[in-house]
Amino acid sequence: MDNKRQRARVQGAWAGPAKSQAIAQSVSTAKNHAHQKTGQSWMNKEPHPSDRQFVFKEPQQTLRRVPEPRVIDKEGVYEISLSPTGISRVCLYPGFVALKEADWVLEQLCRDVPWKQRIGIREDVTYQQPRLTAWYGELPYTYSRITMEPNPDWHPVLLTLKSQIEANTGHTFNSLLCNLYRNEKDSVDWHSDDEPSLGKCPIIASLSFGATRTFEMRKKPLPL
Repeated sequence: MDNKRQRARVQGAWAGPAKSQAIAQSVSTAKNHAHQKTGQSWMNKEPHPSDRQFVFKEPQQTLRRVPEPRVIDKEGVYEISLSPTGISRVCLYPGFVALKEADWVLEQLCRDVPWKQRIGIREDVTYQQPRLTAWYGELPYTYSRITMEPNPDWHPVLLTLKSQIEANTGHTFNSLLCNLYRNEKDSVDWHSDDEPSLGKCPIIASLSFGATRTFEMRKKPLPL
């Protein structure tokens, strides 16, 4: 068992004077300019911008404030984000699968799931993803410019787990992305699970087996 557990954007406008006042003001201004000498006019001008010295001033406050980390390790329902766009809620069920059964499930999935190391693309540079993945679902799934082909042949163990999760949560799930982290060097990048194919407000169920890892979540920052 121990060996298995070795294997996460100022808009404004100036208000102009009334039309008659604007005409009178422009005529008066033109007369004044006509009586000014060229040298006088030059002397009255502001210094050229290049003659001014730039002084940097530190911002008075940070543009973004990072919230304090919050650890969730006990069973319950937690609202982790309240915003005008909606509520983000996490339901945690520690020990959802009994330990002895979980070890057996891990062995079955490691052996039978068609794991594959896929090629990722970041800034037009390809790289091998630091994990193995497998997709189950009637439709293809595309994320990060990677498309996984449909795979309706669910493993019996996965179907059993799917039924247990649906009975516990009251939600129906139609697809599954499996990730296998072979050792402490494998990982997955920050991601949002917000692909259009998942719907407007997707519900994600995550079930983990094997070594204990920290499941990190953070609020997606608003654009500046």
